[in-house]
Amino acid sequence: MNDHRSLRLFSLLPLALLTAGPAHADLDQVRFGVSPWPGVTVKTEIAAQLLDAMGYHTEQKELAVGVILNGLANGQLDAYLGNWYPVQQEMTEPLLDSGRLAHAAANISNATSGLVVPSYVHEAGVDSVADLNRYRDRFDGKIQGIEAGTGINDAILKAIAENKAGLGDWQLQESSTAAMLAYAGQKIADHEWVTFVGWEPHWMNVNYDLYYLKDADDSGVADIVSTVWTLVPGDLKQQDANLYRFFSQYRVDIADQNDWVYQYSHEERPADEVASEWIHGHEATVAKWLEGVTAKNGKPAIDAVKAEFAN
Repeated sequence: MNDHRSLRLFSLLPLALLTAGPAHADLDQVRFGVSPWPGVTVKTEIAAQLLDAMGYHTEQKELAVGVILNGLANGQLDAYLGNWYPVQQEMTEPLLDSGRLAHAAANISNATSGLVVPSYVHEAGVDSVADLNRYRDRFDGKIQGIEAGTGINDAILKAIAENKAGLGDWQLQESSTAAMLAYAGQKIADHEWVTFVGWEPHWMNVNYDLYYLKDADDSGVADIVSTVWTLVPGDLKQQDANLYRFFSQYRVDIADQNDWVYQYSHEERPADEVASEWIHGHEATVAKWLEGVTAKNGKPAIDAVKAEFAN
């Protein structure tokens, strides 16, 4: 493997402290903004390793979403692979409408989030959000949530406040994602009843047999379909059509990202190791991503990648 990945930087810096320089650095360099989520981390690592093999120099900067958006708009970053819709739509749309940013591709489509239960709970009769209250005592009237202030938590609190689907006297237990999954994992291990916030791609879908509840009474806490976009500066297609083509074709299967997140987050394997191993074993998918894309030396990108990952 080459040494380009040693150039990658990880930080939680404010925008003012991002390394300045010419917009896109003549596109010899590709600077990724990375929100601190496992799926985005590995997905970005795979893209970076492919671009390194093609002759680009890549950097990864771990930043808050708002900082990433501003960095892209101001020419200090070149790509972000975690633009979740509808969660980030309100903050992204003005920059898209102005032409300062562009969506190169939906790199994940039909991602799902909402309330989940273990499959044995579903098999016992819990199919929709409305069924929860029928078995309130089994759940102790509690829904396990993630970090306070997140969109799904706010939707659950709204459903409780408005007594949607009979949830009026339920409680949302807000905590960290890790704490919620640890609690839910113990409940599942003990074959007890629990309902909690679920989404995919995520390793929970690999590790547990889960059922996503159907919506009821327009609760707003189920059947939430999301799209994850690749976000780039508005002029990237004009600046580097070849790079833009790669990003437009870099579309990930949910099952693959579930597996990446499981290995990186649950098994605690290094992201670069997960990425390189996956690239080595999935030549057909990589070839599809690189169709018509060239390396910096003008040769087919897939040939450069094959040479890089030959051993």
